[in-house]
Amino acid sequence: MNHFNFKSLTFYGVAIGSVLLLFKAVTAYGENHLQASPMISDRYRLTLIEKLPNCEKSDKLMLNIQQSGIYLNASLLPLNTNAENEKNLTLTGIFKNQQLSLSGKIDSSIFCFATKSQDTPLKSATMQMQLADKGDITGKIIINAIPRTLGFTATPQNSQEKSQNTNKH
Repeated sequence: MNHFNFKSLTFYGVAIGSVLLLFKAVTAYGENHLQASPMISDRYRLTLIEKLPNCEKSDKLMLNIQQSGIYLNASLLPLNTNAENEKNLTLTGIFKNQQLSLSGKIDSSIFCFATKSQDTPLKSATMQMQLADKGDITGKIIINAIPRTLGFTATPQNSQEKSQNTNKH
């Protein structure tokens, strides 16, 4: 019992109390000021605002997004693509202040702009989007091989539509 003196007990009591007080302050700050980014839907039916000239393909595309906090991985594919082809997520980006920014490579042939002289349809692309009411997205796509900006609207695809698309092969 001799090694329990008052100075040692006071020091350890103050140290433990300080750590608990600091933990409580950090926890209170985090609960009041830090929030996780809102979840966005994983699939969107993307429709181009204007019809592309000389294009017989559908102007409806599927934007598949995977989210981890504010970081995004995405792919842009034709609407009728089956689930096996959706594994290549070639767009990366960030979700901040209701704005989504994606960049990477996409298959430009889904936009009817591929010419016969092109050896690869993969082109650099940038997508700038704004999350709107009801989870809809409006934005624009800039592809380095296409001279104009393509505007679009995207609506979340509900779970019933997802199951119907995955059943189609």
